Amino acid sequence: MHTIGRFAPSPSGRMHLGNVLCALLAWLSARRQNGRYLLRIEDLDAMRCPRRYADLILDDLRWLGLDWDGEVPYQSERAAVYETYEAVLRGKGLLYPCFCSRAALHAASAPHLSDGRVVYAGTCRGLTAEQAAEKRKTRAPATRVRVPDETVSFTDGVFGAYSENLARECGDFIIRRSDGVFAYQLAVVVDDALSGVTEVVRGADLLSSTPRQIWLHRLFGFSPPAFFHIPLLCDHDGRRLSKRDEDLDLGRLRQRFSPEQVVGALAYAAGLTERPEPAAAHELIPLFSWARIPRHDLFLPDLFR
Repeated sequence: MHTIGRFAPSPSGRMHLGNVLCALLAWLSARRQNGRYLLRIEDLDAMRCPRRYADLILDDLRWLGLDWDGEVPYQSERAAVYETYEAVLRGKGLLYPCFCSRAALHAASAPHLSDGRVVYAGTCRGLTAEQAAEKRKTRAPATRVRVPDETVSFTDGVFGAYSENLARECGDFIIRRSDGVFAYQLAVVVDDALSGVTEVVRGADLLSSTPRQIWLHRLFGFSPPAFFHIPLLCDHDGRRLSKRDEDLDLGRLRQRFSPEQVVGALAYAAGLTERPEPAAAHELIPLFSWARIPRHDLFLPDLFR
């Protein structure tokens, strides 16, 4: 099967080194297999994702030497596509309105998992049409999908076997927010499937969302892609990088380093090379192997101190 990988950043800020590492490993994996590498902009919430940040992502990838194949779709322009698949779920009787606020969910006595996730208690699952209509008078609802008492298992390309019971460890989840914006869980499944993606590379913080996405893939009649969740990149104090770390975003780093220095340092952090020496992205293709990627968090090389 022809490999189709992808990088799907959310342009809510400038890319940081953790984002770049994900883009690099996804690119190397696809190119090592002579496959295609797609770029998708996940700007579902257009208010939080100005187009200028998307433009900067494209420019940063070109600077790094990470080319892509085909046109670049923007999720903010694909609501009609997502509505088609929302209708599929509605036709199966799996959707219902949810009037719970975020604050109420976190204050509730519903199960809280070790990673802080709240398992939805099904508060609005049994509302009658009359009760829902009454609540709509004061609050616009989100839309949740009912999940079965089913365990979804898969083998991650980095972390190995992973299982999750949808009812006990996930709960009914939101597929459309109360403001009408489609949720990541639905959009990512539809876009990966329709673009033919066979390999998803992303951060380990998204590992727990994979079972519900696999469930949606199967529900829609799609074949789920292979998943590779990479360790998260941490600063020298062990703090995971975020877009709030402006000193480590590409805007600042491009003023101090060459693309080869950035790529070579990240390849070393990921275990692909023995020394943090400058390297062009294409020079790393023969060296790439998922077997080299560790399961523990990664740390920034001294170059970025």
